[in-house]
Amino acid sequence: MTTSASSSAGWDQARHVLCVRLDAAGDVLMTEPALRALAATMPERRLTLLTSRSGREAARLIRCVEDVIVYEAPWMKSVRTTSSADDRAMIARLRAERFDAAAIFTVYTQSALPAALLCTLAEIPRRAAHCRENPYHLLTEWVRETEPDVRVRHEVRRQLDLAAALGGRVADDRLSISIGGAALRTTDRLLCQMIDPVKRWIVMHPGASAPSRRYPVESFAAAAAQLTRDFDCQILWTGSQEEAALIAEAQAIMSERSHSLAGRLSFEELAALIAKAPLVISNNTSVVHLAAAVSTPVVDLYALTNPQHTPWRVPCRVLFEDVPCRFCYKSVCPEVHHRCLKGVAPDAVVSAAVQLLERNLDNRSTSAPGDETTCLFEDNLRAWRASAADKSQRVA
Repeated sequence: MTTSASSSAGWDQARHVLCVRLDAAGDVLMTEPALRALAATMPERRLTLLTSRSGREAARLIRCVEDVIVYEAPWMKSVRTTSSADDRAMIARLRAERFDAAAIFTVYTQSALPAALLCTLAEIPRRAAHCRENPYHLLTEWVRETEPDVRVRHEVRRQLDLAAALGGRVADDRLSISIGGAALRTTDRLLCQMIDPVKRWIVMHPGASAPSRRYPVESFAAAAAQLTRDFDCQILWTGSQEEAALIAEAQAIMSERSHSLAGRLSFEELAALIAKAPLVISNNTSVVHLAAAVSTPVVDLYALTNPQHTPWRVPCRVLFEDVPCRFCYKSVCPEVHHRCLKGVAPDAVVSAAVQLLERNLDNRSTSAPGDETTCLFEDNLRAWRASAADKSQRVA
């Protein structure tokens, strides 16, 4: 970390802190332990989160975030409906808030400099971030970027490391959210209408914002049918209103009875449903991180687009087919074949689900939550490095 005594002292005294995380809901959830670490540094500290529209839904469930500002930043990949006039208005709004400091959270493939410039123009005196380039005066606390050259960290660990560089520590680094009573009561009413409480039930989430992260709908349906037919499980499908047709297709293919909640739940109500569920089966999207935040076991159908987003410290099974093109970081499969997900057989999904259901029911687990996630993450990285070394030798 590049800093000075005066800037360190400035962070020690920062009471009103702007935290910048402009990515989607799942990314905000994975930043929660770091936000909590910053908030715990001093009792009087107040955190405001600058985030995306999607991120706002997750931020509302994070206890230590007192205020949320939504910003469609021009350097982010989400669809932008605002103009340069809105950018100038955002600078004025941030300046009016008179923040003492700003912590800028990014994935390592993003540059922190646009957000740092925004905060500089808003006259926020302390600005901290991971950064690969020399930021000169844009950052007062420059935490040098080491990824991916030295190592690649889980996304939760990366953000915790930035908080630690600013003096923030937390004893429990698991994800944590707060769900209101109204959301819990709504899901109770829905479950009373759909679920036989004597039988096991599973939440299945077949959608994802990126096409490269979607397990085939026919495979989802085959796994759901087998769980219903062979293990007497009840299936609740979740998704947005835009994903209702996808879920209807899965229901038609599986033929056995199931229930769809597509478009019927707010983000908080979805969190409440997942908190009550014995198990979640999902593509790697925000639902996986909601499951981790409420300690619900999860089968994660994990497209090998990147290695950092496996479920954090929760009982899980992470399923994928290893491929030479692993960790492409693409929203659309560049090889077209989608083999990292298509190669996962529905039987494997069913087996993983049954293992987690039995483990949860019998309470036989003696390992710390997330041990298997850590192992998988490290195995992914070893495979990645071996592949990179092999490619380098072939080039040479």
